[in-house]
Amino acid sequence: MSRYFLGIDAGSSVTKAAVFDEAGRQLGAGAHRIRLQRPHPSWSEIDPASAWEAATAAVKAALKDAGVTGADIAAVGLSAAMVGAWLVDEAGNALRPGIIWEDSRAQDWMERRAEEVPDFYQRIFQSDGCVVQQGCTLPLMAWLKENEPKVLDRAAHAFSYKDFLRLKLTGKVAADRTEAAVAPGSARDRDRSAEMLELFQVSDLANKLPPVADSETVGGFVTAEAAAATGLAEGTPVAIGAGDVPATVTGASALEAGMAMAVLGTTCMVGVVSDHPVFTPPDLGLLFTLPGETWYRAMVNVAGTLNLDWAVETLLPELAKEPDLYARMEAMIVPIPIGSEGVVYLPYLSESGIIAPVVNREARAGFHGLSPRHGRPHMIRAVYEGVALALRDLFQDLEGTGHEILLTGGGARSPMWTQMIADCLGTTVLVPAGTEFGARGAALLAATAIGRFSSIREASVSTREIQRRHEPDASVKPAWDSAFIAYRARRDAALGK
Repeated sequence: MSRYFLGIDAGSSVTKAAVFDEAGRQLGAGAHRIRLQRPHPSWSEIDPASAWEAATAAVKAALKDAGVTGADIAAVGLSAAMVGAWLVDEAGNALRPGIIWEDSRAQDWMERRAEEVPDFYQRIFQSDGCVVQQGCTLPLMAWLKENEPKVLDRAAHAFSYKDFLRLKLTGKVAADRTEAAVAPGSARDRDRSAEMLELFQVSDLANKLPPVADSETVGGFVTAEAAAATGLAEGTPVAIGAGDVPATVTGASALEAGMAMAVLGTTCMVGVVSDHPVFTPPDLGLLFTLPGETWYRAMVNVAGTLNLDWAVETLLPELAKEPDLYARMEAMIVPIPIGSEGVVYLPYLSESGIIAPVVNREARAGFHGLSPRHGRPHMIRAVYEGVALALRDLFQDLEGTGHEILLTGGGARSPMWTQMIADCLGTTVLVPAGTEFGARGAALLAATAIGRFSSIREASVSTREIQRRHEPDASVKPAWDSAFIAYRARRDAALGK
């Protein structure tokens, strides 16, 4: 009997695949970069052929790295950047580049609709618990209906990134609850919403949205063509899968009511898992419908490690390609005290602004308090601190937070930054073992789909392994409290609060 599971996690810049055993241990991984297309201002697209090529390359690399063959894989799971719009015809051929979540072309349409329906945004939040993003599926379908009607008429199916990849793997069309609920849809029903389709004036396009199934069920089997392209065995079961955030929560072993979890990746978010949908605080943040009859109420800053990447490229270009970049950079900032000697950095480095702790589409990143005595070490330290303080800003608005928080994402690989976050939040930070949590969550969904676990919640929690534990240092609490006061003052002034 095949003993291993493969998870595929497709992002907006790189697609990753990883092989796991039945205990959730990672045996090997592969990755392939994707070039994001921006043909017009506010557009973010991926070439479908490139997306499939990246997936096949990542799978082959993961199998090789793990030292296994396709015949050793018992089932495959999928995850990808959520929502967006990928259009295919009846034969499964892509009709245009796939539109991803970062896209904001639908903003003008939404603003016009909000003028017609004064409670437009409130009705969306009351249904799915999310501050709607321009790159969600329904706003994009409304835009396509208005601007590319001929292409939309030819489309047999409109779905998200992972569903396109599953179609390529299995030849079958489907969607899952984690994405249907935030299309926008209904968090309470864990499904699409007729009210939301009507609100976005796309009820006539409902037949183009595929049937919705549970993430941890089988959605098809690897075809002969896909087997030749990936190295997987023909007939291997493929799970329905889930969006990247739900898959990451699952893979980080956080699929348990009351568990707090933060993701410090390209995007920065912090949230709490619950056994019921939580709609407070109102009109802020996001509510993710998770597998296993759970939900994840999250506050999202949008930009996370992206801030540090930008700071390296802009402030330390001579070190950018050095193999010990992060060690040298962290050694540079250690002598700088908490508070960066008055320099405050607001980490709002996204063209779409922020949706927590307030909704502000115009919010942008910036340094404050600079003087001639400050240098690059102060600015780099302020970036590290700014992200940690933003996490604290989001964490304090959540209900049900306890004394521990799981931390995942690229930023969790830095023990210094992780300890900084523990001290800043005054909360124990747990770093789970592993790196590819989106792929791991997808693999656990696949394992559950073929009966290796009794439930996806059991799969998630029973495979938990903590790599590092960071306790907050009480002696530095006053310094962090002062830094947070300064941060909030700069934040309020910048956002006009």
